[in-house]
Amino acid sequence: MRILILTHRRPFPQNGGYPIVVGNTVKGLVSLGHNVSLISINVKKQSFKPTERDELLDKIKYVEYDIDTRLTMMEAFSNLFTKNPYNIDKYYNAGFERLLVKDIKENNYDIIQFEGLFVAPYLSAIRKITKAKLIYRAHNIEHQVWQKLAQQKNDPIKRWYLSLLARRIKTYELELLDNFDGIVVFTHQDKNTMLSYDIKIPIRALPIGIDLTKYQPDALKTEFPSLFFLGSLDWLPNREGIEWFIENFHKDLIDGSLKVKFYVAGHNIPEAYDDYEVPGKVFIQGEVDNALEFVNSKSIMIVPLLSGGGMRVKIVEGMAMQKCIISTALGAEGINFTDGTNIIIANNTDEFYNAILKCIADEHFSREIGLNARKLVEKQHDLNTITANLVGFYQSII
Repeated sequence: MRILILTHRRPFPQNGGYPIVVGNTVKGLVSLGHNVSLISINVKKQSFKPTERDELLDKIKYVEYDIDTRLTMMEAFSNLFTKNPYNIDKYYNAGFERLLVKDIKENNYDIIQFEGLFVAPYLSAIRKITKAKLIYRAHNIEHQVWQKLAQQKNDPIKRWYLSLLARRIKTYELELLDNFDGIVVFTHQDKNTMLSYDIKIPIRALPIGIDLTKYQPDALKTEFPSLFFLGSLDWLPNREGIEWFIENFHKDLIDGSLKVKFYVAGHNIPEAYDDYEVPGKVFIQGEVDNALEFVNSKSIMIVPLLSGGGMRVKIVEGMAMQKCIISTALGAEGINFTDGTNIIIANNTDEFYNAILKCIADEHFSREIGLNARKLVEKQHDLNTITANLVGFYQSII
């Protein structure tokens, strides 16, 4: 099949959940012999260094188009008086639309896959010019992310504004979905949510798939005990979660009973986080050169997610690297886990505290959790199996 994938950000380098999912999907489709094109919006704040080139680019047709998604204060203010969600509207660009139309007219695609809601503004223009089947892959139920963010805010103005955005996104999202030919979600929870909205088109739940050959844990290089967080902080739920964790546990980590070094790494960590650093105890490392090496070097992973949706790529990767993971139930959503066997679920400060205390005190217990986590990923998240199921879904609607 000839397949076009559209993304709202460049998926190279693969330094976050969205790029990893897109990159793995492309890799899986290419390995099955499909002809894949990838067209991406590249927001101005991102730069593409030659050293970051991925070998996958040599196996596909890849085009990226620069747009500026930054809003002026005036634009943000004026948007309050419209019905449109600004955080989706800002990804529309007439030049990018012309590029898409030209490419699609020149190529006889069988499938065009929209990776998330932020490329949906181009749906109507694409629908007019192609007979390809249009697939929407929901990385989460977008309006639910904003609803949960709003619920976590104590500031009434912030809560009102985020609730306003959530309502606008929900209206946009629900009006859009039945205009596709098929929908792919990562979790059965998201599938059930969509079915509750009386969506008429086929919906398939397929979990995140990863290339297990890339994940080769080496216990000899792992510091025990050590606690770590890895995530992109330009995604608001990640920032909210890690700030909640630091606010509640910073004192215990630096002079309390949690005798463990704590490392924070990821993309777009604000400079202000440097204030959390405590020599020999709390380390704010920013973006690391090799994420898997970083994960391998630490023993206990925390995922203190309080809002958001979909399936967390970093948990799947952490499981593949045999990490002992402590997560909220929301963070582990969609993963077929068994609490206390292949992950530890903690939903409040007391549960997180007790889980950390147990894990740092019992190395055998922590390692058993990690080994069981790897077995789960091997069984349910193998890229080859997931990709074959995705292709089967394509074929069912062509």
